[in-house]
Amino acid sequence: MVKTVADASLQARMHQYHIVGRAAPTQKNPVPKIYRMRLFAKNKVLAKSRFWYFMKKLNKAKKSGGELLAINEMFEPRPLKVNNYGIWLRYESRTNTHNMYKEYRDVTINGAVGQMYMEMAGRHRAHPNTIQIINTAVLKDSECKRAHVTEMHGEGLKYPVIRKVPMVAKKYRTTFKATRPNTFVH
Repeated sequence: MVKTVADASLQARMHQYHIVGRAAPTQKNPVPKIYRMRLFAKNKVLAKSRFWYFMKKLNKAKKSGGELLAINEMFEPRPLKVNNYGIWLRYESRTNTHNMYKEYRDVTINGAVGQMYMEMAGRHRAHPNTIQIINTAVLKDSECKRAHVTEMHGEGLKYPVIRKVPMVAKKYRTTFKATRPNTFVH
């Protein structure tokens, strides 16, 4: 039996990393301030690169003049429970920098961030390296604002029942029929 594997490039497998680092100690500053960041990236190498990108902006500390104290991947405590996630972000378009708030429903924050990157690429033509995630939060149903998220709330949520159509016996099969097929089966 052959397993069908989807193209890996179509799945934005994001990981959440907790990175702690600082500028290297010097004569002038023997005990530099320690910074801790929660970053989303496809792998550890890109997460470290993103950390130094933000450190350069914060306190002019580069990778060559700094040190990483810890890199930990964070995992969801309950990855089978559907949650509402709010994401505050900033991205650079071709003309300007824009702030944005988006909502998603997913089982993990990594899945929600992956959805966000896909949506930003599709709707706004935003490259992943121009997107900066400012904050993420798990939202209660009452805190959600976007219609595509709130329509999935409520106790009386119903889905259509899909009924399987029975196969017609081989001797009765034809290419064309005079009557419409009956798809309702008890």
